[in-house]
Amino acid sequence: VAAAEPSARALRLPDVFRRHGVAYRDAHVLTPEQARVLAAIRVCRTAELGGFVDVCPACGFTRQVFHSCRDRHCPSCQANAQGEWIAQREVRVLPVRHFHVVFTLPSELRPLALRNGRIVYTAMFVAASETLQSLARSRLNASLGATVVLHTWTRAMLYHPHLHCVVTAGGLTDVGAWVHTPRHFLFPIAAMRKVFHAVVRKHLIAAYQGGEFDLGGDCANLVEPRAFTRFLRSLHRKKWVVYAKAPFAGPEHVFRYLGQYTHRVAISDHRVVAITNDTVTFRTRGSGRITVSCDEFIRRFLLHVLPSGYHKIRHYGLYASANVNAKLPTARAILEREQPSQAACEAPAAAEDSDDERSRCPECGGRLVVIEIARGSMKAIVAMFMARPPDTS
Repeated sequence: VAAAEPSARALRLPDVFRRHGVAYRDAHVLTPEQARVLAAIRVCRTAELGGFVDVCPACGFTRQVFHSCRDRHCPSCQANAQGEWIAQREVRVLPVRHFHVVFTLPSELRPLALRNGRIVYTAMFVAASETLQSLARSRLNASLGATVVLHTWTRAMLYHPHLHCVVTAGGLTDVGAWVHTPRHFLFPIAAMRKVFHAVVRKHLIAAYQGGEFDLGGDCANLVEPRAFTRFLRSLHRKKWVVYAKAPFAGPEHVFRYLGQYTHRVAISDHRVVAITNDTVTFRTRGSGRITVSCDEFIRRFLLHVLPSGYHKIRHYGLYASANVNAKLPTARAILEREQPSQAACEAPAAAEDSDDERSRCPECGGRLVVIEIARGSMKAIVAMFMARPPDTS
């Protein structure tokens, strides 16, 4: 739920969709997922979703509050979801240094991923997990913990699938001991790159042999088995970018990282600078700005709509759900004995946005009272949006 904004408010992503979303829908073929996202964000925090009116009995202050769309692709709705997620996960982060590892997909695989996101993204997740766990087993004789987040964009909203991984700087052995990695070194980059490539390739072959791929459009040249084999062979010569950043100083920095990455979407509201009848201008990296047509802006955003129900945040090893009540407590107990000062670290406090705060009058601090409720139906809104007008030509 969000308060209605004044007319002079800053621009937001939904403004683009409200002005140009229907025209884009009518001119392009959308997947059901893309249509739902476009419809939901378009009405986020508007009267179409319903809301209520607050009034302060003490001073007479009145405000209208509209419901949020709560879509996971909406930047306006992800801030609260991010805080709730961190609060749920904070008790699981081990009091130890963590590395930040990034796995990227070669550009040659992007067309295949665009048409087969669920298959290719899953291959990436499995490959990243197997890479980290196999190297931990062979080099440390231990199991580490990893949280992996899928991103598919650049700052210009171009399609660039990659994984951000937060990885413990060490692991738990089978005999219940903790083994630390060297202070500034996780595993050799060449080894991570080699294993990641091999596992992705294995899963792509299995999907092809099982007839799982949609090989239409830009992927039509891969239909024949020989062509697909040649394509995979050519990837040996391509750049599989894998890199590891210096470890975080402590658990509190892991929370800060998770807050920045877990619920980020292709573009945040504050990066939308200007909207005209024909173009959208948005911020890129640093002070850079880019202006594209309205159609191109929406097209780029919709490239990053995930398959329905797909989990873009996953946990492996010690952080996997299966280990929450067994290996994870064992690892924590060992580390807390080793580093009691780190064990006492707390996560940065989330921004306060409690029900109590929202119910306070911003003018006098009194208690706001709801005097009117208007209801809206997201299901009906999406259904109406997805129903194209009849062709009268």
